[in-house]
Amino acid sequence: MSAAPRIGIIGSGAIGGFYGLMLARAGFDVHFLLRSEFAAVASQGLQVNSAVHGNLHLQSVQAYQSVADMPPCDWLLIGAKTTSNAELAPLISQAAASGAKVVLMQNGLAVEDELRPLLPDSLHLLGGLCYICAHRSAPGVVEHQALGGVNLGYHSGPASDAESRQQILEQGSALFQAAGLDSTPMAELNQARWQKLVWNVPYNGLAVLLNSATTALMSNTDSRALIEVIMQEVADAAGACGYPLPAGFAGKLLAATDRMPDYLPSMYHDFALQRPLELHAIYAAPLAAAAQAGCPMPRTEMLYQTLRFLEQRQP
Repeated sequence: MSAAPRIGIIGSGAIGGFYGLMLARAGFDVHFLLRSEFAAVASQGLQVNSAVHGNLHLQSVQAYQSVADMPPCDWLLIGAKTTSNAELAPLISQAAASGAKVVLMQNGLAVEDELRPLLPDSLHLLGGLCYICAHRSAPGVVEHQALGGVNLGYHSGPASDAESRQQILEQGSALFQAAGLDSTPMAELNQARWQKLVWNVPYNGLAVLLNSATTALMSNTDSRALIEVIMQEVADAAGACGYPLPAGFAGKLLAATDRMPDYLPSMYHDFALQRPLELHAIYAAPLAAAAQAGCPMPRTEMLYQTLRFLEQRQP
């Protein structure tokens, strides 16, 4: 890795805004591709109001409305929703330096599988598993409530042997660690994505369906029991697909959620703002994988079907 890698952020909402600001504050050369938020960020900078790090402001932001104006980047962090990946692929290809590392900092399963055919073979494709409670409250303003770690897994690209892939993962983790964030290379990306689904499947869907944040969901006996059984259903599906999770994993996530500040997951905000929901990546893809492995997920399927109903009714 060069002494000063150039980092590009594509999708500068809560995820791109938070990680991009933290990396820039650590002294990295960070460039932001913006659409609707360009005017606000160009004039006012980026703001992260963090319960962990304090209120942070990046006044001078290297922001661009057009990818053609961006310099080629060695690392590209994709913070946009999975629903826009197909349209982002040409932008990623144009913003990437030769042999760039592209990190999908997104939720769900198989997101890398679907983007890979749309990218040049010369690019490294990684998954970034973000463990963070954050949301965007205004253009260029991110509210960061808790956590912030990001684990990396290698999906595909020119690094064909395990040692080369591990080296790239360690380089990526070192960037986040230099910014004061926890980051761990993950040997098996699919296993890491299934682990994150154990939380995302119940909380995202139930937050929308029950119009509730995590504290209310956890404090009610019925909703807590439903969360627990859905978590176990996802864990069972992961095992059936060849990615067994640690014993007691669901219980550990429940305990961790009990300790979290009250939090509205990203799908709640998407639904409230009438944005497309990430139903394919978080529900349809794991349901399809589990079905192929002969593992039914009836409660997850019910969540998926009811969320589709609600999304289709939106104006």
